[in-house]
Amino acid sequence: MFYKTVFLIQIFIFFFCLNCLASVKQSEFAGQFYPAPKEELSRMIDNLLVNVTPNPASGEIFMLISPHAGYGYSGSTAAYGYKLIKGRPYKTILILGTSHHKAFNGAAVYAQGSFETSLGRLKIDDEFTKNLIAKGPDIFADQSAFKGEHSVEVQLPFLQKALPAFSASGGKIVPLVVGDCSLDTCKKIASALKETIGARKDVLLVVSSDMYHGYDLKEADQVDKLTLELIKKMDDEGLYYSLRDTKAQACGGFAVVIALNLAKEIGYAKVEILNHTNSALVTGQNANGQWTVGYASIVVYNPKGENMLNNQQRNKLLEIARGSINTYLATGKKMELSETDPVLKQEMGAFVTLNKHGELRGCIGNLSASQPLYFTVRDMAVEAAVDDPRFPALSLTELKEVEIEISVLSVLEKITSAEKIELGKHGVLVRRGNQSGVFLPQVAAETGWSKEEFLNNLCAHKAGIAADAWKDRDTQLYIFTADVFSEKKARK
Repeated sequence: MFYKTVFLIQIFIFFFCLNCLASVKQSEFAGQFYPAPKEELSRMIDNLLVNVTPNPASGEIFMLISPHAGYGYSGSTAAYGYKLIKGRPYKTILILGTSHHKAFNGAAVYAQGSFETSLGRLKIDDEFTKNLIAKGPDIFADQSAFKGEHSVEVQLPFLQKALPAFSASGGKIVPLVVGDCSLDTCKKIASALKETIGARKDVLLVVSSDMYHGYDLKEADQVDKLTLELIKKMDDEGLYYSLRDTKAQACGGFAVVIALNLAKEIGYAKVEILNHTNSALVTGQNANGQWTVGYASIVVYNPKGENMLNNQQRNKLLEIARGSINTYLATGKKMELSETDPVLKQEMGAFVTLNKHGELRGCIGNLSASQPLYFTVRDMAVEAAVDDPRFPALSLTELKEVEIEISVLSVLEKITSAEKIELGKHGVLVRRGNQSGVFLPQVAAETGWSKEEFLNNLCAHKAGIAADAWKDRDTQLYIFTADVFSEKKARK
């Protein structure tokens, strides 16, 4: 009996270990799409990254669209996007590939284990994949969809080089391969991804897609121009129908449709085409009749700092602020709101300032991004009107004499020296223990203070700590920028 038990345990361990080994997805395309030897691959990607100068995308980068051809063809284009994310602190990276060989509907997930290249191993975020698969039948676990499929694999070495500390710091990937999809299925997959991501800001989405495939160079330019225009406008539905009737082309098009819908729903709204070329231009074989594939590197992000909004969005927020105050003063209830603009649906901090005849009448804000911007403005406007302890509650008849100013804030950045503060550009938060205070960027311009006067007043009068506490190492300093606009300026 004892030996039988031992034997059964050994069999269990054998199959358990075999399953563990099977969950490691070995590279299939090393030596074909990119060099196999570690040193050669590392050196090649280093050179590609060094030799590109993408336009900076200052802010939160959520999504890249990157080509998936051999590095000799599309590597330089791919490098544009990966250089922008170099060293960023992502914890989960979703990679949406496309199925070139296996036919299915929906999206297949490699649900557990890891992917391996000569540069190392990337673990799969199995908790994320488990939650994602539970969202519905359109996303399912299927390792076989990744066999012989290069679209996910070719992105991995670039990720490993652009984010060298990713794996060591606990970062994990979520590989997906997208098959045929209806528009409704695309939206359901995007919805499942959005729900699984939640409020996280440490997730990157990489969409693996080439563009035009064909033999006509003039057609290549025209088709890619249309495809890029639709992506630039984040028109996921227009792109979907253009892909169906072949007016647009993308080898990974449904993955792009899913990603655009997801980015809009989460609140990312800025699209930048970093680089666009095709295999004919790369190889110098610019002749019709030559097989040509288009490549593009694209980033989707939210800009950081001032001028985050356009005039239409600013005016909309000013209308929300005044309407919310009017509604609350008249009824005692919050104004009901809904918004479709993806920028206004972003989670961003904001302050609302009320001025009466040029004098401060109330100012309340929220530095943290805890809800969509349009809700933050609604709530802070009401609080500025009735809850600022420095002033009595505003009356409904008084509201018509009030001018509203809104400051939409960037993410806080911790600094170690006051030298980094630029007066007029940066707002500053000072924190020491449980006490804190904040000045908006416009305070420096309004007062004419020097930097020392600015910080002394911030510490003494806003935080209630020693005036020179900002010089102490135990005092924390944070800077931020703001997009500041008012009804007075809007009327001009």
